[in-house]
Amino acid sequence: MGRRDSNTGGSLPLGERVRAAVRGLAFDFDGTIDIDRTRTQRRLAALCVSLLVGLVVTWLAVDLFPYHTVNDDEGVYLTQAAMLLEGKLFLYPGRLTEAVRPWFFVVQETPSAPGGVQLYSKYSPAVPALFAVGLAVGLPNLVLGAIAAISAALVYALAADAFDRTTGVVAAGLLGLSPLFLLTSSTFLAYAPTTMLNLGFAVCYVRAARRDSSGYAVVAGALVGAAFFARPYTAVLFALPFIAHSLWALATARRAGTGWVVFRRYAAIALPGLAFVGLTLAYNAVVTGDPLTFPYIAFAPRDGIGFGERAILGYEVVYTPAMGVETAAEALDLLVTQWGPMGWLGTVAAVVGLGVTARRWWGHETGRNLRGSARRRHHGLGGRDRAFTELSDDALACVVAGVFASVFVGNAAFWGTHNGLRNGLIDLLGPFYHFDALVPLAVFGAAGVVAGARLLRRLAHRRFSASEARGVVFSVLLVSALFAGGVTVGAVEDPYDENRLRTENLAATYEPLLDAGFEQPPLTPSVPGVDAGGLSGGDSRIGLGGGSAAPGNETKALVFHPDPYGDWSAHPFQALRNDPGFDGPVMYAIDGGAERDFAVLDATNRTPYRFTYRGTWTGAVDPVEPELTRLDVLAGERVDATTTLGAPEGTNTASVRVETDEGYARYDATTAENLTVEWSVSSAGVAVTNRPLAAGPERLSVPAGASEVDLVVTYIGDFGETVTYRQTATVERSGDEVRVVWPPETRVCRLTTDCGSEREWVGPDGDYLDGVSVETDARVA
Repeated sequence: MGRRDSNTGGSLPLGERVRAAVRGLAFDFDGTIDIDRTRTQRRLAALCVSLLVGLVVTWLAVDLFPYHTVNDDEGVYLTQAAMLLEGKLFLYPGRLTEAVRPWFFVVQETPSAPGGVQLYSKYSPAVPALFAVGLAVGLPNLVLGAIAAISAALVYALAADAFDRTTGVVAAGLLGLSPLFLLTSSTFLAYAPTTMLNLGFAVCYVRAARRDSSGYAVVAGALVGAAFFARPYTAVLFALPFIAHSLWALATARRAGTGWVVFRRYAAIALPGLAFVGLTLAYNAVVTGDPLTFPYIAFAPRDGIGFGERAILGYEVVYTPAMGVETAAEALDLLVTQWGPMGWLGTVAAVVGLGVTARRWWGHETGRNLRGSARRRHHGLGGRDRAFTELSDDALACVVAGVFASVFVGNAAFWGTHNGLRNGLIDLLGPFYHFDALVPLAVFGAAGVVAGARLLRRLAHRRFSASEARGVVFSVLLVSALFAGGVTVGAVEDPYDENRLRTENLAATYEPLLDAGFEQPPLTPSVPGVDAGGLSGGDSRIGLGGGSAAPGNETKALVFHPDPYGDWSAHPFQALRNDPGFDGPVMYAIDGGAERDFAVLDATNRTPYRFTYRGTWTGAVDPVEPELTRLDVLAGERVDATTTLGAPEGTNTASVRVETDEGYARYDATTAENLTVEWSVSSAGVAVTNRPLAAGPERLSVPAGASEVDLVVTYIGDFGETVTYRQTATVERSGDEVRVVWPPETRVCRLTTDCGSEREWVGPDGDYLDGVSVETDARVA
């Protein structure tokens, strides 16, 4: 194995450092300076590889995930990032909480908050603070690329410390050949940023030990503390092997008589780390009211670490140790066969690298004649110029290997991987809870690759001339690289295609919104081109903050959207996110019933739209047919409507009904190519005015307040098959006046009179069945 230069100069006086630096430069006879070109070349190679990895991740974020993944946690982190840019830890939606509550936000009733309620995320703001940098300049995807590039550079440094710089360059490249790293790093999730912080801690920890540097120690502590703030359990699992080493080093240093020097350095690591632990607890106290209650526990009290009953949002499971072992084994299989560097081939290389490391430890040149405790002390956990070896190459390799074991054993006690395997997210993005395990796989995989290449070179030079040997080595390496590339492509192909399918379906779903100029995720939304003649409002309209609605809001847009996963905003449509102040050019609200819809309309005073779709939402696996409709609110003593419906092919009779919460009225109808129904809504009730009454009151009463009125026209065929048009209008009766949101939602149902959006519907300009058509109009009488 090639060796690095010693890194012990950090503890020398300044004068000695200068003299050592001068001695490191060799002057030839013509006076030129011969710098260590090999070291420079390796560093430049590592820089190029790291930048390439960052560019690939940025490209994937832009090209593969322009509307984010189907892991809707991305929207949570981006919402928090936007909140931090406005200096907020809480959202204040007031009485519209149910209509705009973002996914994974906790509702907290607080009398002192505007509107008496505030919302906070179940996640820490540490990672959103990184994403906020990109949001601030309008290029958030560049942050993802930068995180990936920094991680690759840190893997280079860690592998170079454990082996040599050539191994470090290969390790950085292998990290970039991991499907798990590429896909998960391309998302606005916390796994890649936390690993970057953990890697920074590891590299600084090594520098601190080998250079006896308190500065590196402080940085190491700060980085692992920041990782703890971001994802506490992830940081602890990564740090455990380093903690074990530090305890060993402290005990050994005490016996060697240098205990205080070593203790001072590890104290320099611990203190910043503990400061961030304190910051984490302080944040808990601010948002949850209890320093020991983390936000994710406040959101779902039975979510977290350990075994027993676990539950979140209605999903419950008794998570047993046996289930934990089974889940860990399944995650391990996925990582080592598909999602790790170069798929299964990278795992084989890592096993070879472990063997090379073990052989190096066993046959170490300077310790070959030592046995037992003397041998363990020499190769132990550790500096080359002290009474004991605090962090040798072999010891560092042992610590890095320990990270792999710590991650898998620790995550066996966390039921998150079980959920990810069941809900399909791990199939798309890989075993992301085990993201840190990529570090030892890349490091030891690189050791195996480099060892194999060096063995090939030695064998070739023994059997061939120098020029022939170079050709043989080049040919074998080229074929090996092509084979490795094929294995890597095979590993990433299926998840790439599955994610591409979902992106294409998301693009089709958002198309009406993009065409209207509303949202261009994940960039800042542009001001939509809407008419200024929206809702007329006065000072009586209540704004989100409790005051009157902001002037000029009528030139902004309000988009009602469906909620296939329940009353959550940005879930599953996480590209439709509100500004933290709910005052952006576009506001998104859940279409949640007549009363709430009117409350949103009155509170916002914006130009309203309805975004909906026909079909069943399957997490973007199957496409849906979206529709964006401009809405008007018609107000007066009476609203008259005309609906003209086409007769579906094969039908011969028809019936007409109007329905309210008070009952229904039925009318006779004759079948024609086009059936026109004239109906009116007033404070006296709703009625069809151009068809004879067959059953029910002459004017069906409309309840006071907000409610829904349905016009239902059913066509019947020869064999009893039915096609039903259902128009649902949101109305409000107040005194002698009514308000009607127009146009109504129109659905076309087969074999049932009410099918919802999951089955069939047709918009004002659309057709679905032969003969089906809808034309509708309304006016204030």
